[in-house]
Order: sequence, then C-alpha cells, then structure tokens
Amino acid sequence: MKSSHGRHRILFVAMPDSVHTARWLGQIDDQGWDVRLFPCYSAPPHPSLRNATVHDLPLRPPGLDRSVRLPEAWPWPVAKDVAVVARAMLVLRRTRELTVFRSNPARRLADLIRSWKPDLVQSLELQHSGYLTLEAKRLLGGRFPPWVVTNWGSDIYLFGRLPEHREKISQVLAACDYYSCECCRDVGLARELGFQGKTLPVFPNSGGINLAYVRGLRQAAATSERRVVLIKGYQGWSGRALVALRAVELCAPQLKGYTVAVYLANPDVELAARLLEHETGIPVTIIPHVPHEEMLRWHGRARVSVGVGISDAISTSFLEALVMGSFPVQSWTSCADEWVEDGRSAILVPPNDPEPIAAAIRRALADDTLVDRAADLNWATSSSRLDARVIRPQVVDMYRRLLGLTSCEPPNSFC
Repeated sequence: MKSSHGRHRILFVAMPDSVHTARWLGQIDDQGWDVRLFPCYSAPPHPSLRNATVHDLPLRPPGLDRSVRLPEAWPWPVAKDVAVVARAMLVLRRTRELTVFRSNPARRLADLIRSWKPDLVQSLELQHSGYLTLEAKRLLGGRFPPWVVTNWGSDIYLFGRLPEHREKISQVLAACDYYSCECCRDVGLARELGFQGKTLPVFPNSGGINLAYVRGLRQAAATSERRVVLIKGYQGWSGRALVALRAVELCAPQLKGYTVAVYLANPDVELAARLLEHETGIPVTIIPHVPHEEMLRWHGRARVSVGVGISDAISTSFLEALVMGSFPVQSWTSCADEWVEDGRSAILVPPNDPEPIAAAIRRALADDTLVDRAADLNWATSSSRLDARVIRPQVVDMYRRLLGLTSCEPPNSFC
C-alpha cells in the first residue's frame, strides 16, 4: 500500500541518547522510509544514530553524524556572513522552543503527529516514551496513527508491580494497537495488564549482533583456559553488583591465578572491589568506559561473566557473554531462561543471596567440560536467534507488514 505522502513515515518516541534506540533504528535505516525520532526527554542523540531526523533539538550537538537531520535546529556554528542580530534572534527562538518542549513535550509531540501525519508511531520503552505518547494521543483524541508500544527491560516486570505505575501501564496497553518486547515472559504480563491488541514477534531490543565480526574478537583459547571472571558493576534500583562481589569474596580460595574485572562500576562498587582486592589478594581490574568492541573483547577473554539484578529483560551483557564464549552466571529475574538451559549452558541464580552465586562461580571454575560445552551450545543458540543476518530481515519484514507494504498482517509472537 502506497503512503499518502509518498515515502512511508515512521515516528519513534524514544530515549535519544540510548544506544538501544540507535541500534534498533539502524535495522531499517536503508529502506528509503522517512524515519524520525522524537526525544522523550532533552538529550543529544547517541553518536551511533544514522539516517534519521531528530526533532526538538534547538542546536546541532557536536559529534552528530552528518546523515542525521535536525529540521528545526540552527546549524551551529553559524556561517560568518550571518548577521549577528539575526543569529541572536534565531538562538533566542530555539531556546524558547526548547523551554516549551521541556514544559509540555506531550503538546509538542501531538503537534508533530498532527502536522507530519506519520503512518506509524512506535514508543520504545514505557515509563518515559510510552507515558508521553499516551498523553499526546489523548490530546489528539481519535485522530492517531497505529501505535506500537515496545517494552524495554523492567518496564512491566518490575514497574507493573508498583501501584503508582501499574494503572498507567494498563492505560498505555489499552490505548496502543501493537505490543513488542524481547521476552515471552513479558507477553503474558502484558495480557494480564489488559492488553488486547496484536503482539509482535519477540526480538532483542538492541537488534542482532554481527556474529561473523565479533567471533574474531574472541580469545583463541578454549573457555576453560581463560583466567578472568567478569562482573557487571551495576548497583542501584535494579543492579546488585555488591552481592556479586560478596559472592566472589566467598570464592577467594578457588580464584588463585585469576583476575576479577568489573565494568560499569559506580564509586560504591569500585570501593568494594578495591577492598576485595586488599582483603583477598585477588587482582581486580576496574574497566573504565570503553568502546563496545573492547567490552566484547573482555567477555571474549572471560571464563565466567556474572550479571546480577532484581529485574531485567534480555540483558545485553548476558547476550554478549553468550556470543563471546564466556559462561554466564545470571540472575533468574531476567529472561535468561528463554535462551539457556540452567546448569548446562549457564547457571541462573537469585539476585540477593551471595551463597548460591558463589556456588555457581565455583562450579564454573572447577568444571572445564561444563564451560567449554556451554560455549558451543550458546554459539549455536546465538547463530539461530541473535545473528544480525537473521534478525534484521525479520524486523524489516515486520515493518513492511505494519506499513501495509505486504498483504499479510505482521506475524504474531511465537510465545
């Protein structure tokens, strides 16, 4: 079906600075569609964003790729021949528009939808993007395009249990036409919260991984020959890195000859890691913020990758451990059980008890056959479910169906 505007138009409401936003949009950036991003909060777009139009940024931020368009922004720095007064007036107007955006983003979003008339609106994540899109839909009344709501991480699994969010989540799910997520678990939770529309296929929210490329980043040695234990350093409302470090401390006798590496560590976690090193003598490396390729290399030289938190969907770091051959010790509050077999290709653990986490780490350190077989099993799973060459065509086909470019409705979730 041909769009009434010529090019098909898709409007994403999403976190502009999230790498997941950039990666998801990157899967359809070569289809010739008019893809636009409305930020759910004020922040510069992620540097890896390509071939999209970003609204509601008053000035072009440094480092933004040239393929990204800001139709309403002043192209800073200005040309030398622009009059100083005219430049000042433009800057003042853009500043005023940004103030309006911050005070009433739902009105700005509604105005954009009314004037631009997208063929499809998709909100990536619920608590910021989904709630904002719901407000815009209410402002527009019945004049609203088909709406896809995408669940990220803990949007439903955790927040759906909180009274102050549960009703709002139900309102979003009742108002949208399509629902997408990366866990079969969350399909059922959406239905329990009242969703009655069509569920789209389950895909990782960050899209696929170029397996042919990342395999070359893996250490050549077998997983059983690696001597790094890698710890995800998130500690906060969901992350439980301090519990993971306590579990490592309990494993100190088995960690002779190993290095413990911690990434994404906040100051509290870094302090605990340094104390662990002092008390046990286990060498600890704090990994600073590094490019994605370097983070993959760390998983590729780790024997065990530990990720512990009270809530998640398909943790990106867990998927990276799978493809890089590191044995995952992952909290069972994620959807890891939909990708691995507990005790065979990973070990799933409770997030708040260091004893079973320590037991899992000890087993992974002691059983060479377990970790080597798991690496093979997880590579096979990744090849069928995570390879970008597999996922990207499926995602493009899903959008073609949503836009009416094929005669069939989008396929329902396989869950």
